Amino acid sequence: MRYTLQNLQAVIEQLPPARRYWVAYSGGLDSHVLLHSLSAVRYSLPAEKLCAVHVNHGLSPAADEWARHSAAICDELNIPCRLLEVDARPGKGESPEAAARTARYRAIVSLLEATDGLLTAHHQDDQAETVLLQLLRGGGPRGLAAMPRWDVFGSGWRGRPLLDFSRSELQSYAQSEGLHWEEDESNSDTGIERNFLRQDVIPLLRSHWPALGATLSRAAGNSAEAAKLLDQLAARDFVIQPDGGLSISQLEALDSCRQRNLLRYWIKQCALPLPASVHLQRILDEILPAAVDAMPLVNWAGAEIRRYRDRLYAMPPLPLHDSSKILDWKMTEIFCPVGGGALRATKVSGYGIKQALCRDARITVRFRQGGECCQPAGRTHTHKLKKLLQEQGIPPWQRGRIPLIYLDTELAAVAGLFVCEPFQAGSNERGLKISWGSAPCH
Repeated sequence: MRYTLQNLQAVIEQLPPARRYWVAYSGGLDSHVLLHSLSAVRYSLPAEKLCAVHVNHGLSPAADEWARHSAAICDELNIPCRLLEVDARPGKGESPEAAARTARYRAIVSLLEATDGLLTAHHQDDQAETVLLQLLRGGGPRGLAAMPRWDVFGSGWRGRPLLDFSRSELQSYAQSEGLHWEEDESNSDTGIERNFLRQDVIPLLRSHWPALGATLSRAAGNSAEAAKLLDQLAARDFVIQPDGGLSISQLEALDSCRQRNLLRYWIKQCALPLPASVHLQRILDEILPAAVDAMPLVNWAGAEIRRYRDRLYAMPPLPLHDSSKILDWKMTEIFCPVGGGALRATKVSGYGIKQALCRDARITVRFRQGGECCQPAGRTHTHKLKKLLQEQGIPPWQRGRIPLIYLDTELAAVAGLFVCEPFQAGSNERGLKISWGSAPCH
């Protein structure tokens, strides 16, 4: 397909509806062509508003100049531009490119509302590079499907309207319109895999297969169809558990190919990074046959898989936690003793912790050390807290993170689970219901 404003507009109209488009604008050739083209047809676009967002990673000496250039171009085109600054320094074992991409999208996603679409300037040559990279890394159909035309992104969606057009076509448009763009000096670093493919490998391949970009894009489309069929099969195999876990007994009823397919599908549904084949095999070889009372763990960057009873659980890596802390709590305030969890005390009547007992007591939040006991309200005997948590089906890795509410030196309640005698409010007494969950704490 030849790059024209009419063809671009036809592609845009195939994307989901949006009230506002955000163009991811770096100041380079590709995003400049996209922004300039959309500006030229802005009044016939499906969306009401056209905006741009530029992310300053601060990694290049010229980063501030790129930001100024982007702001000037947007001003010239009369397009509102949001300039964002991020910390894109890579973590341990993380590539600089991946760190920059993650930081960039994390910043942009905060802008999007439910009626917004983010438009990026990925083109046919980018798609070809992605397919080759995935192939060289041993990727399966999901990886070889490369970049979809659009996908869900934060509260809105992300679209790639230039996937049908080559970089040479975009460059021809830029030259014919007299556009000026910024060049990222890192693009010349062939130590970066994608740059090596772009500068050394793909030109050689294209000298023998001139239609390489279109051919690899077609291969990506075929792989996307195969991946969709695999997802449909996994959805048939997937039985949703109330706690979000995956039933081991149901997984073991499948052959090994369908087990791996279901694991990939389930982990993707959990919005976690997909594992490499070696991690999938470790799940099958180490976690599935583990003893019921064992606590096996398989992890990779950004995710980990644990087992408890007949369930597999997928989650982000657990943050560090100091269970020896003793934290004072004003029960009139929402409290965040554990990252990602909010602790609340709500006034109730006839149950919860007696309000009268809380007036003069020091209220503290502690965590399980071992040996704690409690007589849950309504029971006739005291039990070890470990046994009570087992009865509740609390996985071992969560037990040491559940807030324990102390009045002075006595355990009064286990947040979200039960109140201990004699702290339970009577039927005619005012109480405080203690709740704790994984809802974000602000």
